[in-house]
Parts: sequence; structure tokens; C-alpha cells
Amino acid sequence: MTTTIGRTRWAIAEGYIPGQSTGPEPAMTSHETVCILNAGPTDALVKITIYFADREPLPPYALVVPAQRTRHVRFNDLADPELPRDTDYASVIESDVPVVVQHTRLDSRQAANALLSTIAFAEP
Repeated sequence: MTTTIGRTRWAIAEGYIPGQSTGPEPAMTSHETVCILNAGPTDALVKITIYFADREPLPPYALVVPAQRTRHVRFNDLADPELPRDTDYASVIESDVPVVVQHTRLDSRQAANALLSTIAFAEP
């Protein structure tokens, strides 16, 4: 029996996709990733809304995370519209079933790369 874990609303207050990268693509392309775990028995319908300091939010991006699966989505790959590079942003991730969200960034602007990862904020 699978126990459902997670929350239905998450926030990542920090986001920035560098416009430059060092190293072979696509592995070393500077990127931001949202990692979503759906440990429950039902597919998760997920919406990602992007917020900016100086403009209106983008319409939500919609995706599915199958039941008992994980999905890693590079913000770089979100299209229609594409996220601007070299621009600060934040994101809110909403799901119709509980999920767990983690945020990861690879900054490869320099040869000495930096990788960070953190759990997003979950609304209680």
C-alpha cells in the first residue's frame, strides 16, 4: 500500500537561468529544474506559474506527473512562452493531488560549476 505524501501548493521564491554556459550541451547547460515526486496512486495534474519583479506573471504551464513516478522539468525547456534568460523570477507549483517539490540549479557560466538544490516551500 502506497502512502500519499506531499502538499498541493509549493513555491520557489528564487529563480534565474543564466544566459551563458561552459561545457558540453545539454548536460552542462546552465539550468533550473523543478523535481516533482508523485508517490500517490493517482496521476498529478500540475500547473507552474512564473512571477517576475517587473511584469505580469506568465500563464500557467500544465504538465502531468504519473502516479508513483518522478518528473524533472527544466525551466529552460518550458515553452510557449519561453522563460527569459538572465532574469529573476519565482514560481508557484500547484497540483490536484499531493506531491513533493525540489528545486535544483546548475550554473555553468564558469569552468568551476556550481550546483544547488533545495526543497521548495510547501503551503500547510
